[in-house]
Amino acid sequence: MVTDFEELVALCDEELCHREYTTKYYERIKQNWDSLRKWMRSNHLNDFDEATGNRYCDEAFGTHLMPARSPASFREKLRSVRMLISYQKNGDFEFRCPSIEYIFDGLVGKVSQEYLEFCRNELLLAEKTIENKRLYLYDFCKFLNSKNITLNDLCIEETEAFFISMNYTLASRHNAARNLGLFLQYAYDNRYSQKDTSVYILPDNYKKDCKLPTTYEEDEIKEVLISVERVSSIGKRDYLILLLATEYGLRAKDITKLCFDDIDWDSNIIRINQHKTDFPVEFPLLASIGNAIIDYLKYGRPLSDAPQIIVSAENANKGKPLSSPTIHSVVTKYMKRAGIKNWQNKKHGPHAMRHSLATNLLKKNISMPIISTVMGHQRTETTSVYISVDYARLKQCVLPMPAMHSPFYNKEGNHGKI
Repeated sequence: MVTDFEELVALCDEELCHREYTTKYYERIKQNWDSLRKWMRSNHLNDFDEATGNRYCDEAFGTHLMPARSPASFREKLRSVRMLISYQKNGDFEFRCPSIEYIFDGLVGKVSQEYLEFCRNELLLAEKTIENKRLYLYDFCKFLNSKNITLNDLCIEETEAFFISMNYTLASRHNAARNLGLFLQYAYDNRYSQKDTSVYILPDNYKKDCKLPTTYEEDEIKEVLISVERVSSIGKRDYLILLLATEYGLRAKDITKLCFDDIDWDSNIIRINQHKTDFPVEFPLLASIGNAIIDYLKYGRPLSDAPQIIVSAENANKGKPLSSPTIHSVVTKYMKRAGIKNWQNKKHGPHAMRHSLATNLLKKNISMPIISTVMGHQRTETTSVYISVDYARLKQCVLPMPAMHSPFYNKEGNHGKI
């Protein structure tokens, strides 16, 4: 790990240049690093680490965490320091600056940390799943400690008071209840509580498909594709990503996992096993996608032995497979560039492109079984949620209002006839 400040700044400077940020943004980041450099010299420091970075932020900005709704200028200053910290730790810039430090206090905190390690080492859960559990456990631990409640003191009233205090959405409450129930079961099984308090997590009425999916019109999707500058290597990569999301409706993970072996060039077919369901799906190799793949491989893809087709162009991770958040960032980037109306207030990642594909196929009178096949759904019922956003077809189902001959409907009130 690089600890020398000047050496670390030089590496991050090179990474910034390689990512082709705007000149103005690049200069502002360097100015922020100059301010940090002056502070380190005044404190006679040559080596840099996370503790040093946090100390500087606390003294210069009043916090080393990202407050909600903070000004853009503040976010940029804090991000400048977090770039150095995250690059030093992971060899890459973090996706977003942390807004919370997850410190687990007391006995409940100790059990929470032990449970997370159990999930990691024994259950072998993915880090993303463990991070999700950590979010809910942190809030739960903080609530219990603030009320001086032990695991043995839990009851229905206390668990419900926690959910009310968090003001969760239906989906978040459902996920929190499941994760906390598993945690409380673990605490009881390992004798941290005298009774199984997981029974005090009441079931909810959450229905997974209760929300309408976010969709975009075909013209809007065309504008997104047109907005890509396809001369640069990153532009060629991003264009391929967008085509896979819009033409095939691939999920972010399936885009990152697409390999050379998945393409049968002789038969013009793409075959993948979906990451989410492990269910195989097969697509015809469209000319637009085939040409985009060839263009990217010839003129945009960095040299790499990775079996995945799409790889990172960033210095720190050059030639390595992309992550799912990167796919989301790519879609968001071109939503903004294309000026899509109200995109900020709607879902705007690759899954929104997936929903849009299904809905637009339905508008063209494509049958549900065919749409299910394209989506890789095992059951047509899973695809039926898209019917709810096809307003033109729904209007065809409206029944005419029969004439009313009852004397009751001819009565006149204060506002005229009923």
